[in-house]
Amino acid sequence: MKLFITGISTDVGKTITSAIITEALEADYWKPVQAGDLNNSDSQKVKSQISNPKSQFFENSYALQTPASPHLAAEIDGITIDLKNIKEPETNNHLVIEGAGGIFVPLNTTETIIDLIQPDYKVIVVSRHYLGSINHTLLTIEALQSRKINIAGIIFNGDENKSSEEIILNKTGVKCIGRIENEPYFDKNVIWEYADLFRETLLQL
Repeated sequence: MKLFITGISTDVGKTITSAIITEALEADYWKPVQAGDLNNSDSQKVKSQISNPKSQFFENSYALQTPASPHLAAEIDGITIDLKNIKEPETNNHLVIEGAGGIFVPLNTTETIIDLIQPDYKVIVVSRHYLGSINHTLLTIEALQSRKINIAGIIFNGDENKSSEEIILNKTGVKCIGRIENEPYFDKNVIWEYADLFRETLLQL
């Protein structure tokens, strides 16, 4: 199973979600494009939270210096992101693929994150409640559905908002995989507890 983790915006919890799913499935992990924070990249963050010995962590296809939209970070580095150079790593294990920002974050002048999603991927959308998040969540899901991309489900990150969640789930028909609460911190133990909580649902996707 190949699960692509995307968010409705930046900083909504994709990396924590990716760590939980990677641990739950003892999956391999790959972030195709990392922009900035190379000394503490998302790959390093996920790896530091994983307890199981099975997961492998594959190198970024592009590791860019500047914390910015990938197209701009690449331009500053003097390169252009070419999708032909983003090659999915070979593995017989489950694979968790983490996007960058939302699905329409540009990679270059013509292509965005959504263009990384392959036909055999199942997408998990991470949503966090804030003013405007209903709109961002519905737009994200509608864009994925319009391209006939397989949406495995949605994970809500943060405090519960029943009204918002009911609207989102009723309008989209997308399955709720679970919720990640506003924890005071995340370490290996907390990640493992959520992995154990989500595992059965994830295995049925």
